[in-house]
Amino acid sequence: MDQQTTDTRRVVTTVEELKAYLGQEVSVSDWQEMTQERVNQFANATGDHQYIHVDPERAKSTFFGGTIAHGYLTLSMTHPSGPQAEGIRIDLSGKLAVNYGLNRVRFPAPVPVGSRIRQRVVLKAVEEIGDQAVQLTQTRTVEIEGGDKPACVAETLMRIYY
Repeated sequence: MDQQTTDTRRVVTTVEELKAYLGQEVSVSDWQEMTQERVNQFANATGDHQYIHVDPERAKSTFFGGTIAHGYLTLSMTHPSGPQAEGIRIDLSGKLAVNYGLNRVRFPAPVPVGSRIRQRVVLKAVEEIGDQAVQLTQTRTVEIEGGDKPACVAETLMRIYY
């Protein structure tokens, strides 16, 4: 979301309010371009310099037709605090929110460099963990603009500690 844009999303401030959204789409992110620079930076950070990611000329000869993003780069762009175009904003007044893990991840389609992606998030479960935390299970689907398959579908776990 642009820094100058006012956030008009509904703010959810209690666990009970949040539970009302079970099974519903709770956010849709802004579109983000997958640039070669971003892919190269990820390759440098991870050491994964496979040519299908970093060598546009050589990658043209593959069935991808050019360079593609790493699957884990696409997954990393599903960050819960990413820019949101619409949906709800969760503010449970927790002290700390952390990624707790993943239950399942799939990469049904590659993300070509130059394409745009966004994520849709469905709230799957809300579990209170004593009086210290709440765990959210969410299905995050990364779609490619104009694509017929998602780039990534991940079931993520996030914990908010009080």
